[in-house]
Formats: sequence, structure tokens, C-alpha cells
Amino acid sequence: MHRFFLTESPLRVNQSVDLAPLAHQLRKVLRLAPGALITLLDNQGNEFDVRLVDLHAKGARGEVLTTRVNRAEPEVCVTLYQCSLKADKFEWVLQKGTELGVRCFVPVISERSVVRPAAALLKKYDRWRAIMREAAEQCGRGRLPDLLDPMDWSIALHHAEGLRLFPWESRAESAPALHTLATQLLSSPGQAALLIGPEGGISTGEADQAHASGWQSVSLGPRILRAETAALAAVTLLMAANEPR
Repeated sequence: MHRFFLTESPLRVNQSVDLAPLAHQLRKVLRLAPGALITLLDNQGNEFDVRLVDLHAKGARGEVLTTRVNRAEPEVCVTLYQCSLKADKFEWVLQKGTELGVRCFVPVISERSVVRPAAALLKKYDRWRAIMREAAEQCGRGRLPDLLDPMDWSIALHHAEGLRLFPWESRAESAPALHTLATQLLSSPGQAALLIGPEGGISTGEADQAHASGWQSVSLGPRILRAETAALAAVTLLMAANEPR
């Protein structure tokens, strides 16, 4: 069943709902007809089965049939502090990170970031939010991830809360494995932050800053991963260690 976030209209069982924001997609893209069933998400962790009642060029309406609590959101709240990357790579991280369960994304401007001005990143936010929305609908999530304004490296270091980890290839041999530290959250699921460097990696000075601010460097293994690969590998390991058994 097709899934859509709809936050503009109230959703109540046995009542009609205005589907105008979705009309074009329902009619022109998916070519649905009255009688078809869709699932709506209110971005509060609830989902609703809805039957299309009216669908035309200027709008659409549906009838809310049932409601239930969405079960796809992870218990651990993961914030991904991703240093800015070239457009296609950053979009890949947003899409796949959303599918994996990241709760919040924060673009970070670091010493070796290719895309540096915050204004240049902010221009992409409409597209980025659309990518996240489509990914969340596709994978069955009940909430849209947050996308915070870009932060400089030093600000991001002090913004994060909970378990704070950053993969750093320069200390891969001596640092603990990420999946080992990730199990610390198992006894009491809470907040975790991952800080991933840009294409050029994290500098020694930045790593020293991170350590001084309470961040723990971790290893993702003996191989040097690309920034976008490291981000998704780190999120996967953290989520896998904290998924309900």
C-alpha cells in the first residue's frame, strides 16, 4: 500500500480527510482511482488506512478507516553529524540514513569540507527534505528525520548529546570497534551521535578537539572507507546493536 506523510490535515477514524496536497501524485503519478487504499502518516508515530473517495484535477478526499501505532521507529535516537560532501554523496547519506533509522541529520563544515559556506548548503534543503520524505515513506517509518542548520566543527562537537562516537582511520588500529561501544546503549536505549568526516577526512587537530570535548574515536575495521560508506556503516552497526531482539 502506498504511504504518504500528511501533516496539513487532521486524521480521525470514520471522518473524511482533505488530500489536496497529494492529489497530483495520487492521480497523475500513481494513477489511482476512487476506492483505492493508501496509508497516511501524521509524523507523530501514527499511521492511518484511508480509502480514496474523490479524486480529480483540483483536489482529492479520502475516508479514514483505521489507525495504529507505527512500529518501525528505532528505540535509540541517532543524530548523524555529517561533514559536507559533494551533492550526490550527501544526498545518498540522507536517503540511506533515513532508511536505516537516523533521527536527525546535521551538516557540518569542517577543515577539509569541499562545500563550505553554510548558505550554499541551505539552498539545497528543499531538495534534501524531499529526499528524506520519500525515503521515510518508502521504508515504512512513522516520523520524518530532522534536518538542522549547518554547523561549524567546533559548534557541532558541543551540540551533541549521549554517546558520542567518530570513526577515524588514523587511529583505527588502537581505537575500540564501534560495534563494541554501541552495545553500551542496550541496557538503557537513549541518544547517540555519530560524527563522520568529509572526503578528505578528519584532521589531527579536529580529532584532538573532538577527544577534548568528550568524543570517542572508534574503528570501522582495517580498511579506509569513503565518507559516505563510513556514515552508513557506522549507522548500521549502531542500529544493529540496539534493535530489539
